[in-house]
Amino acid sequence: MAETANDLRTLRQSREWSQGRLAQEMGVSRQTINAIETGRFDPSLPLALRLARVFGRTVEEIFALKE
Repeated sequence: MAETANDLRTLRQSREWSQGRLAQEMGVSRQTINAIETGRFDPSLPLALRLARVFGRTVEEIFALKE
């Protein structure tokens, strides 16, 4: 399985949102947001799409495959 990188932490911090606030917006646990930010968990497609929507970005602008 390919590893991914993401800019979720940067985007979240630019809004001055805690992991808990973003988790609440997304309907997931804070631990899920932490695991995504640290690269321990890849979000489902629906969650990735919702994250992209909330930040006004495309999925590709937030998530990328590591080369």
